[in-house]
This record gives sequence, C-alpha cells and structure tokens, in this order.
Amino acid sequence: MIRCWRLDDTRQTLVLGSRNDHLAEVIYWGPRLPDTEDLNALYQAHLIDITGGMLDLNPELSICPEATRTFPGQPGLNLRSKDGTPILPKFCFEKAEEVADALTLTFTDAPNGLTFTGRFSIDAHTHVIEAQSAVTSEAPVHLHWLSAPVFPAPQFSDEMIDFAGRWCGEFQMNRTPWSAGIRYRENRTGRTGHEHFPGLIVPCRGATNATGHAYAFHYGWSGGHRMIAEELPDGRRQIQFGHASSVEMAPQTHFETAKLFAMFSDDGLNGCGVAFQRHLRDRIVHWPDAKRPRPVHYNCWEAVYFRHNLPELKDIATRAAALGAERFVLDDGWFGNRDDDTRALSDWEVDPRKYPDGLTPLIEHVQSEGMRFGIWFEPEMINPDSNIHRLHPDWALGGEDQILGRQQKALNMALPEVRDFLFDRISAILRDHDIDYIKWDHNRVLPAPDAAQTRGSYALIDALRAAFPKVEIESCASGGARIDFGILSRTHRVWLSDSNDALERLKMQHNAAIFLPLAVTGSHVGPRRCHTSGRIFDIRFRAWVAAQRHMGFEMDPRELTEEEAKVLTEVTHWWKDNRDWMTSADILRLDSADPAVIAEQQLAEGGGQFVVFAGKAATSDQITPRPLRLTRLSPDQMYRIELVNRADAPALSRGNPLLKNGSLTASGAYLMNHGINLPWSFPDTMWVVQGKLA
Repeated sequence: MIRCWRLDDTRQTLVLGSRNDHLAEVIYWGPRLPDTEDLNALYQAHLIDITGGMLDLNPELSICPEATRTFPGQPGLNLRSKDGTPILPKFCFEKAEEVADALTLTFTDAPNGLTFTGRFSIDAHTHVIEAQSAVTSEAPVHLHWLSAPVFPAPQFSDEMIDFAGRWCGEFQMNRTPWSAGIRYRENRTGRTGHEHFPGLIVPCRGATNATGHAYAFHYGWSGGHRMIAEELPDGRRQIQFGHASSVEMAPQTHFETAKLFAMFSDDGLNGCGVAFQRHLRDRIVHWPDAKRPRPVHYNCWEAVYFRHNLPELKDIATRAAALGAERFVLDDGWFGNRDDDTRALSDWEVDPRKYPDGLTPLIEHVQSEGMRFGIWFEPEMINPDSNIHRLHPDWALGGEDQILGRQQKALNMALPEVRDFLFDRISAILRDHDIDYIKWDHNRVLPAPDAAQTRGSYALIDALRAAFPKVEIESCASGGARIDFGILSRTHRVWLSDSNDALERLKMQHNAAIFLPLAVTGSHVGPRRCHTSGRIFDIRFRAWVAAQRHMGFEMDPRELTEEEAKVLTEVTHWWKDNRDWMTSADILRLDSADPAVIAEQQLAEGGGQFVVFAGKAATSDQITPRPLRLTRLSPDQMYRIELVNRADAPALSRGNPLLKNGSLTASGAYLMNHGINLPWSFPDTMWVVQGKLA
C-alpha cells in the first residue's frame, strides 16, 4: 500500500510517500507541481533500478533512515537501553494529521515501545519549510543521535556550500564537491560556534547569486550541531541535521530535535537568502515593539574597556549623541571588582568604587542626551576569582582542573538554583534602573557539550523576557559564536563578529545575509586603527560598511577629527532617513564581474526603491571598473538612480561616467542585463547607489 502527502506554496512542492507502512520518505522537492499531479504515480516513478551487487530491494532513504532496513548510509536514529544494549527500531505507520500547510506523521515500534514523529510545515509568504523529529519511549533510553527529518539532496548538484570561521573571521564559505561518502561536520563546543555555522546550501549546476536552483538548510539550535551530507553507493544523497551527538547525558523517555529550516529557491542563492531573512525577521524574532525604528547604537567597549570613569563616560555619551547615536550600551566592567577579565564574573552588583551613586547618574545623563540605555551581562559564566564561585564552587560546569577560557568557567545552567540566582541578580539591575537593552555575552566554549546547558540558558532568557517584555537582548558570544534561529527566537540582535575591521565585516556581512536580515545584524563603526587587525581605514569606508546593517559606533569618539565627525554624522543621518524601508528590505547578493568588488542590493518591500553597496575589497585586475548588474527589478519599469557619495571620487578618477556627475534613468532590463558603470576607486572604499521608480 502506498500513502502520499504534499505541502505547497507558490514556489515549491514537497511530496512525501510511504509504502507497506514503512517510514515516509521525500519523493519530490522542487518547483511547484500541478494540483492534479498523481502522487502515487510519482512514488512509483521515484523508485530506482536494481543491478548486480545490490540488494533485491532498495531500502528507503526515509525521513529517519533505519539500520534494520539494511540502509547503506548513516542512520537517522541511534538509541541504547539503560544497560547499554543497542536498540534497532523498525517503525510502522500509525497516523497522519494534516492541517493547513502542516503535516504530522506518526510511526510506532511496538516491540521496543517507541514512537517516532515527523512534523512539517510550510510558510506561504517566506517559502521556508520547518521540520522537526521527536522520539518517545515507554522506558528511559540513552540517545546518541537523532536527526531532524532527512531531506534528499539534488542529483543535479556538483558541490555543497557550508560555513566555517574563527574568532574575528566568521561566515567563511566552504565549497565541497559531491563524491561518494560523507561530508561530516560536528560542532562540539557547546554553543553555535564561530567554527561551524549550522547552515548548508546545495546549489544546482550553474546556479549563481541571482539565478538557478538551490536548496538551503539551517538548524536552529544554540548548543552545537552535527551535519551529514552523504552520497550513497547507489548515487542517492541525504542531508541530516541534529544536535551534536551524545549530548543527552541522562536516559529519558522523550527526545526531540530543534527545528530544521529548509527551502527551495528558483533564483539562486538570493532566493535562499530572502526566504531566511524574511522568516527570521517576520516569524522567529519576537520584537518588543515592531514599529519602533531600529536605534543607532553606541557601545563603549573599545573606548574604555574596563576603565570606567563617570565624567569620562558622560563626555563620551554626549559626543556619541551628537554623532547620531540613540542607544548607549555600557559594556563589561561595571560590576563587582571587575578591573580586568580575570575576576568578578557572576558578581552582578554595581561596583561602588566606579559608581558610588550607582548607575542612575550615568543613565540620567544618557537619557538627557536623547538616548536609551543598555548594559552588558555574561550570565552563563563565572570567574574562579569571584564571590559567587567561592560560595558555590559546585555551580561551575566541569572538573576543578579544567582548562579555563578567558580565566573563566561556565555555570551549570541545568541547575535550577543557578538559574534562580541569575534571574534574581539580573532582575534586580533591570528593576532598579531604566534599562531597555541587554548585550548578553558568552565568551568561552563549554568543557563538554551538553544539551541540558542550552535548554537551561533558553529557560533563563525566556523567564527574563516574560518578566521584562520591553527589554531587547543582543546575542553576543565572543562576537558571532551564538547566531542561530534558536537563540534568535529569544533575542533581537546579534553581534556578527568582535572584529570592527571594515574589510572583514564587508565579507562577513555579505555571506551572513544568506541567513540574517538587516534588522538583527549589528554593525559598528570601529576605531581608526582596528583593535583586532591593526589596520587603518578611512572613516567613509568604516561608516558605509556599518550602514549596510543595524548601524552603530564602537570606538572612542574623542579620536575623531572634525572632518571624520562630519562624515560619520552625515552617513548616520542618511541611515536614519532610510532605515524604515531598509529594515524590511531584501538583501540581495550581486554577481559582480570583478572579483574585487563585493556588492549587494537592498530592495524595498514592493520593489519601489533600492540601494546598492559596492565595496572594493582588493585591487582589480583590470584598469577600469566592470559594469555591475542589478537584480530583481521590473524589466519594463524605469528607475532613476544616483550615486549617493559621488563626492568621494578620488583624483585618479579622471573620467566622467554619468553617475559621477548626475543621475541615470534606465529600464530594469538595462540595469539587470548591462548594469551600471561606477567611477574608479581605491581598494577599501565603498560606492553607494540609490534608486527609485522614475
């Protein structure tokens, strides 16, 4: 007997099928099928041939491949009984529940007392599929591995793209050719990690940023993940995502994965990016006030570090406000006896040496300058040199002789008493002060990955959100080491990287936009000499790179020359004038003919206006700029475009391309097929082009 189900939006169709009561498998995923399609016929057509050296029947590549079906690849579930005996389930169909745009399939293994549930939903607006697996057992069992529902990878693909990185170098693209065997990546740091962002793009042959078919995945979990992209001996390919293996330390009767976000694009990587951006912004993030404009940020970290001095901070706040800042964030160093990073973490009480009258005088000054006030915490961490560690050494996660990171340990967030303590201390600060923003940091990896740690952190954030619903939270973890849809369902902004190097951020922002919209992606104008790279960049480049995302400053404004302050104020004013439509715009990666140019186009909802940021990341091989083609415009519409920062043209730009001296009105067809000619520029500069319907 064959059973089939389908989920559709206007772009794609997902078809699942099951025969002989076996676990379902994805038999079709791609462009939208007609409503009249015969799904049973598709199931039969989906079967592949058998030849020498093969079994007499091909095991299904199901949504949870089973070893007991002689499946030749990585299984989707690995369980053991409490005494360590392997459990080899064989699931049979129990029921299917179908509601609008959602499907839940339930399968049982009666002899082993197990139930498997696969849940799927599709979003008609964002084109994102959410998929999640769960296993329930009548008796407690040990879980080694559970994959979210398994998807097939396309045969017409030559490579896969995943993401690596390091501190101050996040979101680096890896391109790996498909071949027999597996691409196996596992993050065991206990947090999402710089090293292994939980995302995967599978482009079909010939796909670019703006054209072609591509499939994309993101696993929304903050505790470390495992990814398998496997090509079986028969040529079929599977994609598995789940928690890092063996992170459930105790036997339990119920386990479930985080949500796997998957989507099909018919217009290249941009289709993937737009889907994820919209889904995160409009479905995942829960804004305290969605109508409030994103405020220009100022963070004092790279201005003062631990050297907190009230008159100095007031002066800095006044200068930041004059530049256009609307929120002032007091970073590390305000609590305990925190004079460096070796002490006082977890002693969350205001330092009376630095703030003899508490934080209120600083907060009132910040507010008098027209800014809101935010503050830094690192709740999940503790220094051995702290009052709380001396009182409760048993609260620390891991052994006494563990290697420290930044002179700190992690608190055991699975302990209710730890969460209660943190809730009380943080609540006291928020209750007694007018604070509407937390920068929530996480500056070391865990001594061992543990899913209970992540669930405990989630529980604390959830409790604080419920108690203080108007407070926004930024997820920071040594910069970008905890960025995922799981943490962003509880927070509102991410700090993409600890690097304020504008060139590095230009590259990181370009790749991270496949998953992240402007609204959540913090980007700050750093010091003249970058503190993490030592490089020096012109204020124009630093300012325009920050203006690509949620703009802010993170430097000492006292270092600015009069000219630099003027430029920064002008760019900030431009950002404020455009942030309302940019916040809901789609970020589109442009296919630049010049590899030295990293360019994107932010297209307003409805398509009526756009801005192009064309960053020069290196010296070009050719002598003059190549045309830059735009994307997703209406071919028959006319657009008026102009160069926002034409005054930045250097003396070596001696010609007169039209945009250098005036505006251009041209059709969408011309702009997408020929492109725009920009003036010559030095490396480490940015051209900004704004366009509207004529």
